[in-house]
Amino acid sequence: MKRTAFLFLLACEAVLCMTMAFFQEFLPGMFTSVIAFPFEQIALGLRALSLSGQFGNAIAIILYAVFCLVPVLLLSVIGKKRRLVLEDALLPLLSLVLFAVIYLMINPGIIRTPATVVVNSFLGTVAWSVIAKYILLRVLRILYTADVSRLQRYMAILLHILAALFVSIAFGVCFSDFLNNIGTLRDANKGTEDSLWVSYIFLGLQYLVNALPYVLDAWVVFAGIRLLTEFQVNRYSQAAVDAVQKLSQRCCQSLIIIVVTSADFNLLQLAFMKSLRVLNATVQIPFLSIAYLLAILLLAQYIRESKQLKDENDMFV
Repeated sequence: MKRTAFLFLLACEAVLCMTMAFFQEFLPGMFTSVIAFPFEQIALGLRALSLSGQFGNAIAIILYAVFCLVPVLLLSVIGKKRRLVLEDALLPLLSLVLFAVIYLMINPGIIRTPATVVVNSFLGTVAWSVIAKYILLRVLRILYTADVSRLQRYMAILLHILAALFVSIAFGVCFSDFLNNIGTLRDANKGTEDSLWVSYIFLGLQYLVNALPYVLDAWVVFAGIRLLTEFQVNRYSQAAVDAVQKLSQRCCQSLIIIVVTSADFNLLQLAFMKSLRVLNATVQIPFLSIAYLLAILLLAQYIRESKQLKDENDMFV
């Protein structure tokens, strides 16, 4: 996928995630939790259709059955294209899970606990855990049997998925937390809302500090995609060496930005402490990112030495 087109898709994803966060804040009955999407919305639609009358109830039952049987239908399609493997048995299990999850979301009164958010989050987690299990096992099998060229293609797909995941966290999860913090602060200080503007600004800054690492991770991923592209062309070229150097630079710059912004935000809160109604100090010690940076630096050194060795061998040939 071209860089410009992918950036456009990521921008659309960011807008969609922020829109969903707004819906979750102002329409809590439809968006109780991110993990329950889209099962919760499907269940609400089927419930509304079922309550509209006998004809609507019949249509709702048909749609309910069709949606829950999609994994089984997918299994039949897969069986015609390739030999079935052990993890494919998870697809019928997923259909059974969907029947249970959607039914319980349509009829929340069956579960005695009144906490709809907790119930829907649990049910969504159960469904997504089965889906994630199937995808992970399939990916592991594919990677284990793939050659170098196919591994490079799969790695490119994985990097694009990672970029999309980082964008969803930055503009979905973090933005939703920001809206929740705004609501909590407003509810805890009713009658004195006029004096909360400084706290609102700092909550916005906190959102930026929390979302920035994921945005930078996506930025690093783009450098990784460029490196992978150069590897596919010629792993010993100067362009590949430049690409890995660019990747290591971005990793280093991202770490510096994350640590500096976190510390500066804490100092800024200290300076305005008397005017703030909420304090959120954070300490960023990105051990995993540092380990990743060391791995990239080792890779860069390995590629430089490999290219130098190849150039020397070419001179003797």
